[in-house]
Amino acid sequence: ISLFSYLVFLRYQIYYGYPLETYLEYPIIIAQDVILIYCIMHFSGKARRALFYALIYWGSWYMLTLQKWIIDLAMNMCTFISAASKVVQLQHLWQTKDSGQASALTWGMSVYTCAARILTTVMTTNDLAVLIRFIIMLILNIWVTATVLHYRKTIKTD
Repeated sequence: ISLFSYLVFLRYQIYYGYPLETYLEYPIIIAQDVILIYCIMHFSGKARRALFYALIYWGSWYMLTLQKWIIDLAMNMCTFISAASKVVQLQHLWQTKDSGQASALTWGMSVYTCAARILTTVMTTNDLAVLIRFIIMLILNIWVTATVLHYRKTIKTD
């Protein structure tokens, strides 16, 4: 799902003609995900299925821009899905009352990334949909980070 979200966000930026600097990391992230998924599928004996998924993504790439409302809706749905995944993470943390393997540093880096993306979006495109996405993600990332820090286990030494 995250790969599709990256594709939608990249296509959204290209569709509206935003500067390359505002979305340059997305092709790199997408390439990494594609290579990783292909390797997983190849070594599990499902390489043909990987080709099928590639065709679906390729078709989706062009279908997203058939109408302006399609790309806008896709962008908003990706924001909703990303937010929902963070809410699920929060719910799990609240239920278990244990941060487990969740890294406060990783979530803190996500907070920093969202804050930086808000600043760069305001300075370059000022796109409301992108700003809303990153503001929502910033709030949720702060919340998850705080929850991870709250529930982390401290090691007592005597």
